Formats: sequence, C-alpha cells, structure tokens
Amino acid sequence: MERRSLLRAAVIGTSAAVFGATLDRGAAYAAPAQPGPGPYGALGAADANGIRLPSGFTSRVIARSRQTVPGTSYTWHDAPDGGACFADGTGWIYVSNSEINPGGGAGAVRFDASGTVTGAHRVLSGTRQNCAGGATPWNTWLSCEEVSLGSVYETDPWGVKAAVRRDAMGRFKHEAAAADPVRTAVYLTEDESDGCFYRFLPGTWGDLSSGTLQVLTAGSGTSGSFSWADVPDPDGSPTATRDQVAGAKRFNGGEGCHYADGTVWFTTKGDNRVWQLDLAAARYELAYDDSLVPGGAAPLTGVDNVTGSSSGDLFVAEDGGSMDICVITPDDVVAPFLRVGGQSASEITGPAFSPDGRRLYFSSQRGTSGSSSGGITYEVTGPFRS
Repeated sequence: MERRSLLRAAVIGTSAAVFGATLDRGAAYAAPAQPGPGPYGALGAADANGIRLPSGFTSRVIARSRQTVPGTSYTWHDAPDGGACFADGTGWIYVSNSEINPGGGAGAVRFDASGTVTGAHRVLSGTRQNCAGGATPWNTWLSCEEVSLGSVYETDPWGVKAAVRRDAMGRFKHEAAAADPVRTAVYLTEDESDGCFYRFLPGTWGDLSSGTLQVLTAGSGTSGSFSWADVPDPDGSPTATRDQVAGAKRFNGGEGCHYADGTVWFTTKGDNRVWQLDLAAARYELAYDDSLVPGGAAPLTGVDNVTGSSSGDLFVAEDGGSMDICVITPDDVVAPFLRVGGQSASEITGPAFSPDGRRLYFSSQRGTSGSSSGGITYEVTGPFRS
C-alpha cells in the first residue's frame, strides 16, 4: 500500500505469487498490509467502560440510546452508525446517523474547546436506515440510506437548515461518501454483494442539486487500471444503477469510504478487504485482505467504517470480529488500536476525529444489550500521532 509512495518497484515473495495473475503487464503493486507492532503499542487492560486502549489513552461515554445526552435535554438515537466531526468556533460538533427503519435520521452533540458537551440536537428525521455517509468541505453531512433505492440527504450539522434529498446522487443501497475537493467529486459505496463503486460530479462544486453519477469500470482482478462511465438513469428504476453499465466492477458489500491526498480507500465487508484507488494514476489495488494474512491470524475482520488521521494512518472499525478499531499505517502494518469488551452482539461504527486530531469518536451500535436501543457513543482521548 505505502501511502507515501503508492507504487513500488517490485512485488516480492509470496505476495508476487498471490498477485501475479492479476497484475497488468509492466505495473507493480505493493503487498497488502500485514500484522505487526502498532504505532501505539499493545492494548492494556479494560478500563471502566470495558475498552482496552494503549498506554496514555482514556475513554468516556458521550451518549446512550434512549437516554438524555448528559448536560442536555436531547435524547440520543437508537443504533448510532456513521459519523463525522465539524469545527464549531473553538469547539466542534459530532454528527451521528441512526440505522433504524423506519425513523432513521441523524443527531449531533456539540462540544466546547475543552471537550465539554454544551448541547445536542437533531439534524435529520423521517428517513430510513441511515448507515454511513460523509462530510463535505462546505460543512454539511451527507447521510446515506442503506435500503433499496435509498437516497443521500444533505444535512446541516448545526440543525438550523432543513435537510435536502440529493436525487442526482443516485438511488441505490447507499453506504458511505467521501468528498474529493481536488477532482470536485464525491465517492459513494454500495452495500450489495454485487455492488459497485461510484463518483458524483456536481455541476457546481458545493452544490449537489445536479450533476453526473458515474460508476467505476475495471477488470475482475484485485489490481489494475480503472475508468469511469456515466450511469444513464441514476433513479435506479426499473434497472438498478449497478446493472446499467457493462464492465462496472463488482465489490462484495461496500462499506466505509475515506479520501486523502489523491487516494480514496473503501472497505468491502463480504470479503474483508480494504481497497485503495490512486486517482491520479487511475489504478486500484488491495490495501488489506484478511485472507492474505499468513496463518489465519488476521487482526482485522468484519471491516466496516473507516476514517483517517493527519499522520496518514487509517482507522478501520469492525462489525463483529473482536470489536476492534484497527490501525493501518502508511508502512503497511495493521494492528488493533482499541477493543470493546462484552459487546460481541454489536458492531463499531462512526469513527471520526475532532478537528484538532486529539479525540476519536465512535459508537457501539447495539452496546451490551445487542439491541438497537442499547447503542453507546464514546470518546477516546490521547497522544494520537500527527
């Protein structure tokens, strides 16, 4: 993967045998990330919240489903899922989706500069199974419906402006979104076992009311070149968007999506993979694949939501697995960063960093009860590298 220099001169050892059949002639790719010592060290004993963290890190509970957010009069939503942080003066706002159907929507918690909760509010209501989404550079939250013919809703993290459905971004089983200000595109994952990967090109950057939906086209291998093709009917009816373009590449259960520095990463839960696209070179490859970890000792399984830090580290949350958030470093090492104990019937969702990079927010969607009404949203504070 080597995110600081995407392409390497050669692929060696067993990696060459694995990828030999899928490499384009003349191209060479890095091996997917392998287990190793993480940059933050080993996990310690579980803290009072049941979370194992590296030395120097602490956790606290921010909110619980169906309970009032401490210090506010707002009741936190069921099944907290995808989330993002937005700067708010000297403080910030953490927005979180609700993956229930019907109802869905999203809520938000507001913090001051010291991290004290100062308020909480609703930003979206009356939608269906809002799973993941993504932040835009103009400070809106794209909340995505993970249902057949689902929509993307553009919302105001402050809860002042009414949310708007963005039909031009297509109707399909949406999962996550990631904005690319360089190419003025928004990338979109699709949570289907034969789903696709899309980009939306708005007619005017900053205005998602109109534009062109495109689907990634490529061969069947795990690495190679890719291109984009227009989706003729983004409405997805009567023909699903993923079935409208010949050569559209299939991905097994698209989940989280993250853009940084000319690369977009996304996860596929059906095969426990993290993919990366080098957008300038129009090349794709695997950043991680649990089946390529020798000895069946993969530290990361059940890949789901993903975010990144300023250091170039990826933080990938597990749906199941060991209830970990794992870190994948720019040096292609994957290791657990934290582990939530006693919640095996849940999944980790919504990882997002505060604007200063010192706090990581995430949720356990079903908490200790295993029910959508048992969701717990956490904050982890510590010496994150920059």
